[in-house]
Parts: sequence; C-alpha cells; structure tokens
Amino acid sequence: MAGRLEGKIAVVVGAGQTPGETIGNGRAMALLFAREGAAIFCVDRVAERAEETAALVAEAGGTAAAHAADIAKSGEAAKLIEAAKARFGRVDVLINNVGIGGGDGPAHRLEEAAFDRILSVNLKGMWLTIKAALPVMREQGGGAIVNISSLAARAGGIQLAYEVSKAGVNRLTTSVAQSNARYGVRCNAIMMGYMDTPMAVSGIASATGRSVAEVRAERNARVPLRGKQGGGWDTAYAALFLASDEAAFISGAILPVDGAMGVRIG
Repeated sequence: MAGRLEGKIAVVVGAGQTPGETIGNGRAMALLFAREGAAIFCVDRVAERAEETAALVAEAGGTAAAHAADIAKSGEAAKLIEAAKARFGRVDVLINNVGIGGGDGPAHRLEEAAFDRILSVNLKGMWLTIKAALPVMREQGGGAIVNISSLAARAGGIQLAYEVSKAGVNRLTTSVAQSNARYGVRCNAIMMGYMDTPMAVSGIASATGRSVAEVRAERNARVPLRGKQGGGWDTAYAALFLASDEAAFISGAILPVDGAMGVRIG
C-alpha cells in the first residue's frame, strides 16, 4: 500500500550515518518515509551526512531538507523543530534516532564523564527534542513520535550507561504517550536487537581491532531468527507503521524488532 505518509512532514533526527557498506537506521527511515509520501527534514550532528541523505531522497523523487544540530547542546533541539516548522509549516512525525556508546563499561569501571556524555545524548537529548516538538503537535491537533530504543534496556551488564539510557528512553516513551494522549499525540518506541548497520558493525570492528566480517558473523550467530541480524530497513518498516495512521490507536508501545532475541532473555 503506497502513500502511507502522504502529505505528512517527518523530522528524522539522526538521518545521516557513519561510513559503511550497509544502510543505517536513520537513512533507511528517511528514504522509506519519502517513498511513502512524506517530506523529510533530515537532521544530523554532521551537516554533510544530513545533506547526503537529503540528496538521496531528492534523487529518488522525494522532498527533503537538511539541518545540522547537536541535540546534546542546549537550545539546538528547539532550533531544529523551529527550522522544520519554518520550512514545511508543521511537524507530523518525529523520529528520534540519535544514540551513542563509546567509553562505556560495567559499574565498577565506567567513568563519570562517559556516563554523563552517553546519558546526555541518548536520553536528555531525546527528551529535549520531544519537548520542543510537543507544543507544535499539540497545537496542530496530533502527531506521531517514534523513539529508537534497544534491547539493552532489558538485558546486558557491560554497558551500564547505554543500558540505563535506553531503559530511560522506554520510560520517556510511555510517559510522553500518557501525558499527551488527550492532544492526539502518539509516542512509541522501537526496541532493537542486533542490527547490521555501519555504526554497530563497523563501529565495533574499529573499536576492537577486528574485521567487519568477524564482528558480523559473531553477531549473526546470536540471533535466533535465521541466524542473521536485522538491518536498517527492518527498523524503517517498523517505524513506518508506528508513524502512519495505521497505528492511530497505538501509543505507549515498546515494539521489539530483534529477531526473537528478547524472548530468549531469562
């Protein structure tokens, strides 16, 4: 069914991606949403990456604009929503796809600076972006927010800051859903498992000194469904459903997209 987002304006925060041979979640969502009729406001900390995604949308026949913002910096979240509204007149869909790791560890090894940095980007930055978008969505009578979470919210033990940040994202999602339901604003999250994206696979390979092929094979072996990770398009199709009017009665959901990894926990 084509045109599932026809006429809608979608802000994709984290629409760029790190270099790699596969497609990232943000870029896949931007391209798919455009294919389904939305105009895309592509946001990334690195301007060139946002511009590259916007150019790909335009090449495919869609409408897009690029904007650089670091949502961990005070005021930039508000500015990106203002810029999106100024460019397109409204904000129907907000995708929160920004997340980082690096320097993380278990509780006894994690440094305070790393904890603060990861929580600032993964949780506080997402809240600030939602905070900026809510008045716009409330005033226009509705909107859909989709937050990208992780199975790390429920399991793990070696990435304390990341795990806590994603657990916070889940609770942020349900709180926003409850407090904004009367205004027609929906908020849901995608709780991802292992995804074969450049940031995940290439990033881990670079950080650990291993080959991309070795990291990919190790991660594939841990996924119950066909022994293979998901990818950016799997995230994108889940987000498309949650952002579309097909999910008009769904709010506060935490949707696992994890190849059955989550049901194996415990």
